[in-house]
Order: sequence, then C-alpha cells, then structure tokens
Amino acid sequence: MLSADNGNTDRGKAHAVADDDLVLPFRTVRSDVIGRLVRLGPLVHTVLSRHAYPEPVSHALGEALALTAMLGSALKTGAKLILQTKTDGSLDFLVADFEEPGKVRGYANFDKADAALAGTKGRGDQGALLGTGHLAMTIDPGGGKDRHQGIVGLDRVPLLAAAHEYFRQSEQLPTFIRLAVARHYGPAEGGGPRTWHWRAGGLMIQQLPREGGGRRLQGEAHDQGLEKEGDENWNRARHLAATVEDHELTDPMLAPERLLYRLFHEEGVRVVPATGLAEACRCSRERVGFYLQRFGAQELADLREPDGSLTVTCEFCSRQYRFAPDEVV
Repeated sequence: MLSADNGNTDRGKAHAVADDDLVLPFRTVRSDVIGRLVRLGPLVHTVLSRHAYPEPVSHALGEALALTAMLGSALKTGAKLILQTKTDGSLDFLVADFEEPGKVRGYANFDKADAALAGTKGRGDQGALLGTGHLAMTIDPGGGKDRHQGIVGLDRVPLLAAAHEYFRQSEQLPTFIRLAVARHYGPAEGGGPRTWHWRAGGLMIQQLPREGGGRRLQGEAHDQGLEKEGDENWNRARHLAATVEDHELTDPMLAPERLLYRLFHEEGVRVVPATGLAEACRCSRERVGFYLQRFGAQELADLREPDGSLTVTCEFCSRQYRFAPDEVV
C-alpha cells in the first residue's frame, strides 16, 4: 500500500523521471515508524561543481547537505538548521544549513596542500579526512527565540556515525540513517549535452515514543508486552530500511515513492506532500557591508587592494562583492 494524506499517489512509474530536490516524509502502517527520504539533483550538483572540490570532500559535503535537508524539513515556519564540523583533519571545516521552507546551502574548507587528498577518487576514508573534533547541530527557531545546539565528538569517524551518535545522545529515539553521494552520467538540465552530475540521497526512520497515559495501569505484564511489540516493530522496519542500496538513493530514474514501496510494501507506507528544496545563498551586498564594519582600520587596511578597494567572496556561492575605497572606511 502506498497512499498520501491528500489522496492516492503513484508518481513513481517504472519509466518516469523521478522528482529531484525534495524531502518526502512518510510513515509505515504496520510498524508505525516515521521517516523522511531526501533526493538531491541540481541542488547538490550546483554546490559541489561550483567549488571543484576533491572527490572525498565533495562526498562529505554532499552527505552533509542531504542530512541537513532531511532534518531541516521537519522544522516549523521561519526556523533554521545549521550543521557544522570543526576538526583537525584535512577537511577541517564543513557547514550546511537549511532555512525553512527549503533553502539549502553549504561549503567546505580543506587543506589544499594535501596531495593525497587531491589524488583520491570516490568517498575515501572519511573518518581520517575529518580527523578529531566535533559536530554541532544548531536549531534557530526564529522569532527571537533561543537557539538550541547539540554537539557530539568526532574521533576519526564518518559523518553518518556522528549523526547516529547525535540522535542517541540528544533525542534518545531509535534512529536509522543512510546517506549516499554519487556522480551520474547523463544529459544536462534542459536537454543539454551529456556530462557528469553530482547527486545525493538519504533515508531516515525513527521509532515514535509510546504515549504514557494510563498504560501502566494495565499491569506490568501488559506493559512488557507493548514494549516487546514495539521493539519487534522497530527491528523489522529497521531491517527493511537497511536493505536500501546507495544507487537507489541517487538513481534519477527511481521515483521516491517507488523506492519507499520497494522497501516497505510489506508494512504499508503513507506519504505526505513533499518539501521542495532549492540551493539559495543568503548573502547580499548589504550583509557583506555590515560584516566589514566590524573590522578595525588596520584589519581593513590589510584586506585592501592597491587602489584601496575591497573585494569579498562569499564562501557559500562564490559571488564577489567589490567596494570602492570610500564605501568602507
């Protein structure tokens, strides 16, 4: 069974081109777990191709973008989610953020002198690439409300392992996540010549907490029975989710709904309308000018070009902003 809250849907025909740049929330019927499936196409290609990172860096940032989009899509209106790593590895800084209702951006900083990194193909040893440090996830609810931040240590482990540890520590809900990044060869958007394109995808499921209510009034045996049933449901759903292949998460010809049906048809799965995603930077000339005002005169002097002007490049989108000598004093 594959159904949607606003009626039946079957967009995932066998030969249809799947939708891209979206997060599709779902819920299984039999095991009653919630989940989200993310599929990134043009969005992740735009971010990764703009900077021409070494492949292991592109894979790490692609995973971070998929994870951030998947988590951020559950936020309320006006909220933001920022995922950031700071480590002593060759990939010493990684950031991806999501701004509701679906704006995503990210960039990475790495040791350009690392010859081994430049020569490595594919994902590489991501744990070694990141090294030791921490992963922080910050939620800004907006509206002047306080930010919430969760931090987990990174000790030569990949991003996915750190994400599982984050959920174990912060939310304490059984969580399963799978992330994938790949390059596909095909026509460009709009029917252009065939070339290599970055793609990314992810799957996440969580076991819902059981409501307390008057459950314990039913008796200890009944309580233990519900506990066992819940564990069995979760283990079954997790086993099914774990069968997903990386190529299925990034396949442009496999619609998200069709993939969910492949995985959970025995459970029954219901989807709700997807959240559309777009690569969008929040930089502007006004923001950059305000940022420069924080610098002292000597700091600005060190940044100025021979003619006294200032040029600032946005790390996220690579857009350049040039200021005349008298615009920043």
